[in-house]
Amino acid sequence: MSPFYRHVCGRSLLSVAAALPLAMPGPAQAQEPSAQLEEIAVQGGPGTGLPPNAPAEAIGAEAAAALRTPSLSQASPVGLNLRTPSRSASRLGLTPLQTPASLDIISGETIRLRGQTSVLEAVSQDGTGITAFGSPGSGVGFFTARGFAGQNSIQTLFDGTRLYVGANTVTFPFDTWNVERIEVLRGPASVLYGDGAIGGIVNIVSKKPLFTPLNVARFGLGEDGIARAAVDSTGPIGESLAYRLNVSGNRADGWITPEGDFRNLAVSGALTLQATPDLAFTLSHDLGYQEPTRYWGTPLVNGRIPDSIRFNNYNVRDSKIAWTDNWTQLRTEWHPSADVSVRNTAYRLQSRRHWRDVEQYRFNPATGLVDRSDYLEIYHSQEQIGNRFDATFRHSLFGFANTVSAGFDVNHVSFRHTNNFTFSETPTSVPLNGYDPGFFPPEGRASPAYATRTNQASVFAEDRLFLTDRLSFLTGVRFDAPNLTRQDLRSGATFERSFRALGYRFALLYEPTPDTSLYVQYATATDPVNSLITLSQSLAGFELSTGRQVEVGAKGLAFGGAVEWTLAGYRIVKDNLISAVPGQPTVSTQVGQQSSLGAEAALSWLPAPGWRIDANLALLHAQYDDFTQNVGGVAVSYAGNQPINVPEQVANLWVNWAFARDWEGRVGLQHVGEVFSDFGNTARRPGYTLVNLGLDHQVTAGSRLSLRVFNLFDKVYAVDGSAVNGLGTAWLLGRPRSLEVAYTIAW
Repeated sequence: MSPFYRHVCGRSLLSVAAALPLAMPGPAQAQEPSAQLEEIAVQGGPGTGLPPNAPAEAIGAEAAAALRTPSLSQASPVGLNLRTPSRSASRLGLTPLQTPASLDIISGETIRLRGQTSVLEAVSQDGTGITAFGSPGSGVGFFTARGFAGQNSIQTLFDGTRLYVGANTVTFPFDTWNVERIEVLRGPASVLYGDGAIGGIVNIVSKKPLFTPLNVARFGLGEDGIARAAVDSTGPIGESLAYRLNVSGNRADGWITPEGDFRNLAVSGALTLQATPDLAFTLSHDLGYQEPTRYWGTPLVNGRIPDSIRFNNYNVRDSKIAWTDNWTQLRTEWHPSADVSVRNTAYRLQSRRHWRDVEQYRFNPATGLVDRSDYLEIYHSQEQIGNRFDATFRHSLFGFANTVSAGFDVNHVSFRHTNNFTFSETPTSVPLNGYDPGFFPPEGRASPAYATRTNQASVFAEDRLFLTDRLSFLTGVRFDAPNLTRQDLRSGATFERSFRALGYRFALLYEPTPDTSLYVQYATATDPVNSLITLSQSLAGFELSTGRQVEVGAKGLAFGGAVEWTLAGYRIVKDNLISAVPGQPTVSTQVGQQSSLGAEAALSWLPAPGWRIDANLALLHAQYDDFTQNVGGVAVSYAGNQPINVPEQVANLWVNWAFARDWEGRVGLQHVGEVFSDFGNTARRPGYTLVNLGLDHQVTAGSRLSLRVFNLFDKVYAVDGSAVNGLGTAWLLGRPRSLEVAYTIAW
């Protein structure tokens, strides 16, 4: 159990999962926080990690503050959060136990205790069956889930709002300091969020203002010049106004040289006005600035990475990567009665991105040199403005209890792409070691290339009908109508394209006991043929790819909440893949099919006082069922092959042990199976298992000292890779063994 949690409360806050209420109090209850705290104290005992009649302070500062804030459901740092209401898998306010789908809710406090400073680390090390890959070209932000990979198959959301992918790149959000929770829905989610979610969604939920004062600060140092600083402050401004301010910054010299340094800054501010007990407005703004490591991979030499070049960076000396994102939201929540809820979110996202790099490296055995190519300079200018509205009603339908939600989503996205794709580069070569990185050629600078305007409108609805006290029927539907206009800024040519997409879901949920649920679900989904808002004219004639899933599952709690578990089995089929026409390398057609069949399990267990075990496992078989491409004028079938970047085994294990008063240790294991960098499955990237360690000590009543070791056994592993003609050319290597210390204080 977390020593720092014990700091704020006198006992381990990591054990509050079962102690937190299943739903946050309404306005009337919020006026009587002491009663809520007393109720929680009585709920101690088996499975809570707290003794019977534990003191109210055992829930900790932030959890107690949440109880005083209407309409706020706090994710527990212990367990699978099966009883925590979520809006990622449904807009009906269901808990994961009531949801006929696979949903992970990962507490922000758990993420920070495990030393996961990026969203990618948190999702891949804590979520079930989901992995991360990608290069700086994608914002280092691709996910895989259930046999599908990439931003156009696994959506990223922020506070429930879809972030549109421009040129296969999403760079926000990235920092976990302002995260209240991360919710991962696995399986088709088009019924909720539109096209581009056949594998699932990752929803980052930010911290909200609280009406009880809370201040937390963190400072950290580590190897390779790592320095981290962060502060979180929230509290009331008068009787009806509350604020929240989060600031975090990170910098390092980097483990790779030269040009291996990085730095970033995240600032989040929010104000909540509780205008009446039933009406609240929240205005927030989030700024993200990143200059990530300008590293695009390490060349393979005879199929391996020699120790002598493991830490080499072959990018040019004046390389540049910079991303700036600004996100503004105005959220309105109105609860005119106990049976009616109305929500509206108006937002604006602005992104500015810049790359100037040489991005491809390949070892040439004939010369013994590293050949470098793809001297690229690219700018993105993207703006997304939109509004999402939904309303939920609880009523009786033909004598059956029924809950229905309906709404609409409209947005406008402007995107401008500046590049040097017309530049006739001259590839360069450098030695494996002792090289001069050189500079980016001045004649290769970028110029305006194209601009797009995308307007999207959608309507959606969900319903849950109780057929009996234990059996419910859930349905959902969404219709999307995006329209894209693209202009070539060099030739002046324009084209316009509209799409229509329909997604739906049917499910039956049976609850044999209050702590157990069984379900079966059928869902459909659509994926764009590429990034929708930057669709090229060569792909404009194709339809959206379509997919369908059948899933069965079970979830439950046991032994008074000491055990939480989930099981799921599924099959997904995706049609209309893009393939080159045999004999015509520049011409594509839409054919083919991809499928996956798999099983997933997750467990959270408190086996004894002071112990906690979290584990998840995903096994799947993913393949191209019908997929043919042109290779040198010959039609080559990849049927039966494993999709690119998709592992078929993924597992995570975390074991915590509070071995002495004010001390806690933890060990984490992450296993990712082998993947391939090419359609032919000849460019193999080996699977890997990483071990991370943590040790926390409560120094004073208000502070925690943490020691973390990442990649304990210094495993050399690849998180991404490139291939040419079926041979791997370079691997993007993961973090080597490193050590960090952090000091956190709350008041």
